[in-house]
Amino acid sequence: MAMSMKVAVLGAGAMGSLFGGLLAEQGLAVQLLDVNPAHIAAVQAEGLRLETDRGDRRVAVPICRPEAARETPDWLLVFTKTGDTARALASAAHLLGPQTRVLSLQNGLGGADRLAEWVPAGRIAVGVTTVPSDLAGPGHVRSHGAGSIRLMMAQGQDDATLRQLAEALGAAGLPAEVDPMVGVAIWEKVAFNAAFNALCAGSGCRVGALAALPEARALAFEVADEVLQVARASGVAVQPERVHATMAHALEHHGAHQPSMLQDLLAGRRTEIDAINGAVVRAAEALGQPVPRNRTLATLVRLIEGRTLAATSGA
Repeated sequence: MAMSMKVAVLGAGAMGSLFGGLLAEQGLAVQLLDVNPAHIAAVQAEGLRLETDRGDRRVAVPICRPEAARETPDWLLVFTKTGDTARALASAAHLLGPQTRVLSLQNGLGGADRLAEWVPAGRIAVGVTTVPSDLAGPGHVRSHGAGSIRLMMAQGQDDATLRQLAEALGAAGLPAEVDPMVGVAIWEKVAFNAAFNALCAGSGCRVGALAALPEARALAFEVADEVLQVARASGVAVQPERVHATMAHALEHHGAHQPSMLQDLLAGRRTEIDAINGAVVRAAEALGQPVPRNRTLATLVRLIEGRTLAATSGA
């Protein structure tokens, strides 16, 4: 059944291309949808180059701009930046059939709410992934190391097609589990990202710089703890010890890593600060709970973002 599944990937950057390429390699009907002309041209000309622990190879997979696609998928996997969701879905709205389900594996909070403007709530799934992926160049994705995926329908119902998607992902080398507690995983990832993404974006430093300065290391944990306190006040059973252990591992072993929010600023792109620290601030305000560190970081990154975007546009 999974082999007959039609999958479209909206936002075929590093993560979207990896998921789409690996699924296509297993024989699924996959369509990559993106707006990067160089990436589209490279994949159309030579196939998608996948460099993973399984080896270095090329996979033939269709790719085009969303508005040029015509095939209605069973699943639309959304990997766009959170700020691009509405524009991307508007360009792909003609692909959404009466049975099409949509999965958000985007960073931050509020994925289901963003999709609900375009798709009935009962056909929306949300998830979180720790699978590593980098876009090494146009048409070239690199992924080394282990990761996992946790998925659930946004309204909590059991769904046979979601289980089939999880099976297809697992067969493609992307371990996936349908997990009713996926909301916990999403909040825990937000806590991690609120600390590392925002601190590195605001300072211009890689993760190793945070590890080297005791005050910065302590601040990272304080930022994450603010997020976890908001999650618990919202009724989400996050586990601080698990988040702390993941952060400690990153500080010790991922010193050279440049978080995506810093990469966005260096490239003159809009960041996901509003879906991460900004979303935490909004949730905290609704609860009457102070989150001064997240509020400060959100403001700082927005200031830097405004400056870099103005410089890029020539304003």
